[in-house]
Amino acid sequence: MKSLKNSLVGFLVSFLGSIPLGYLNLVGLEIYTKSGLRDLAFFLFGVIVVETFVIYFTLLFAKQLINNKKLMKIIDFFAVGFMFVLAFAFYFNFNQEIKSDGILSNYLIYSPFVIGIILNCFNFLQLPFWASWNLYLLNGKYIAIERQLKYYYIAGTLIGIFFGMFSLIVVLQTFFQKTNQFSKYIMPVFIPGFFIILGSIQVLKVYKKYFKSAALEI
Repeated sequence: MKSLKNSLVGFLVSFLGSIPLGYLNLVGLEIYTKSGLRDLAFFLFGVIVVETFVIYFTLLFAKQLINNKKLMKIIDFFAVGFMFVLAFAFYFNFNQEIKSDGILSNYLIYSPFVIGIILNCFNFLQLPFWASWNLYLLNGKYIAIERQLKYYYIAGTLIGIFFGMFSLIVVLQTFFQKTNQFSKYIMPVFIPGFFIILGSIQVLKVYKKYFKSAALEI
């Protein structure tokens, strides 16, 4: 019974956590649009490979990660720069597609499985996300991790991530396919703009977390 509970809780948390639009979902959307369902599945499997280690690690060391203020600060600052870099990369890609095949299209000649692994290795924000959730679930006794039980939880989270991202990507692709003419004009603005918004939100978080309190003390 505990094993089933672990799996269900893991599935629910990861499914809901993977639905919000993020850069992995947007890259997955591009892969699905250009290369089809098979390559999307391999991309998601690549994402899951990295996620397996992240979830296992944060499950065992959740308290230590949360209390490591220096590491959390590095992750917060990295996220700011990374979001703006992605905004530029996608903007440059969409503008190049008007003239040629686009840099992302050329990039897709590589294995989508490897692309998933590499891109998820740069997804450092998943560390505080999973550390916080795992600590909350452990403290609330929603999951148990003794012996083999932790593997049922991890299996549930991985299944949830796969189907959460897969569902969102398919829905988005269906929407943009139905509004093809509209999406040709909005996508070059929407996706880079989305990353700029995410980066700006992260800037505000960093300011409030590290600079606002210091300014008030002065």
